[in-house]
Amino acid sequence: MQLADISPECLEIIRAVRWDRIIEKHEGPDSWAAVLRWHDPEFLMVEGHPVLLPVDQARHRNITILRTIWSEDGHSLTLFLQDKTYDDHWSASGFMAVCDRLPGQDFYLAILYHEWFILEPLSAQVETL
Repeated sequence: MQLADISPECLEIIRAVRWDRIIEKHEGPDSWAAVLRWHDPEFLMVEGHPVLLPVDQARHRNITILRTIWSEDGHSLTLFLQDKTYDDHWSASGFMAVCDRLPGQDFYLAILYHEWFILEPLSAQVETL
């Protein structure tokens, strides 16, 4: 699935959606209209499902999905991912995304995208105590 395949009516619905962010210490609501205007997003396939995240498609090759949590009804998806695009000690390389399926569509749209400073798994942390 590509954004180019989406109908103009569906794109207008996406543009109207707001999402929450904490990225590079900037936080608050943002609009998908701004993402579509200033960035080059594209669908990322997650376990066979198209997901639209507020990141440029050029970053997809640097993204590793670490964990997926599907809602029982299949309408929501929580992702923990690592993005090594800016792999330095000043940038967070982990992100958490909450995505909902757009009503009447077969894809998921991010409604929350937050930085996450990746910590060792709990089991590894407990082993060191």
